[in-house]
Amino acid sequence: MAKTAVTYDSIMADIRKGQFAPVYLLMGEEAYYIDKITEAIAETALQPEERDFNQTIVFGQDVKDGDVVDLAKRYPMMAERQVVIVKEAQGVKNYDRLEKYLEHPLMSTVLVFCHKGGKIDGRRKVVTNAAKVGVVFESNKKRDYELPTFIKGYLKDRNATIDDKATQMMADFIGPDLNRMTSELDKLLIGMGEKDRRVTPELVEKKIGVSKDYNPFELRSALIEGDVVKANRIVNYFNSNTRTASIYQLLPLVFQYFQNLMIAWYAPERNNPKALAAHLGLKSEWGTKEYIAGMRRFSARKTMDIISKFRETDAKLKGLDNGGTSPGDLLRELVYFIMH
Repeated sequence: MAKTAVTYDSIMADIRKGQFAPVYLLMGEEAYYIDKITEAIAETALQPEERDFNQTIVFGQDVKDGDVVDLAKRYPMMAERQVVIVKEAQGVKNYDRLEKYLEHPLMSTVLVFCHKGGKIDGRRKVVTNAAKVGVVFESNKKRDYELPTFIKGYLKDRNATIDDKATQMMADFIGPDLNRMTSELDKLLIGMGEKDRRVTPELVEKKIGVSKDYNPFELRSALIEGDVVKANRIVNYFNSNTRTASIYQLLPLVFQYFQNLMIAWYAPERNNPKALAAHLGLKSEWGTKEYIAGMRRFSARKTMDIISKFRETDAKLKGLDNGGTSPGDLLRELVYFIMH
């Protein structure tokens, strides 16, 4: 059952079918998928009554690779298989014995190696050997433009929907931490009735604490529309409500829009929503609307100047060449520059 090019969905599909590999080498920056695969194996590979004797969980900082191999070489007791899970496996310092074990792994053992916070060099034998006999999966962080698709898919699987503005509010406020994102989405699902399963901006504001009127999504819209009053109202809100809103969070989220707008200017078919979505790596054409509108308002030259102004503002916020200007005034200056 050797798998070298696998996806999260394909791994989960095999687990649901009761098809288990002798080793799962799970690694990467995104802990969410590593945790979900590990949980699925722990819950389905053994019957509840088999787990006491046949499921072992250890932590990388507490064991050596030889300890892991010794556990993996044990035979199951009154069960078809045993499961050995190594959590925080990045704490394991040496792979020599593990590499040799993976040359001829015990088929009655399901060894799950959870290496978080990065990946192991793919040229190392522990990776190449694991790929020959089992599953090697790299769990990458979601990019910001992928978050709306993840949010909508997560809710769809739970018979709920979410409108575009509420989706962007969640993506901007939570960011790419999927464990936190799913936890917050679960908050939205709690208390939903059977008939109304729709997440609205009002619900996000009430349950999550993100203002539906004062957020990066609305500031972007104000800048694109040239609404000076609305833009400055949002800036003042972020400057005055430091406990619930942060200028330091706002700046990179708005900067990313102009960074992508610069990319959009160089798209071969920038006025074609489908082609532009492909060029920007967006999952749907809906996300191109604000870029097409932005190109009508900001020339390519102005967009480049705005990006330079963002970098200057960011440096001043960090104390470089700042003559004592407050964060709020720096942001107002930036907004003025963008609008004029």
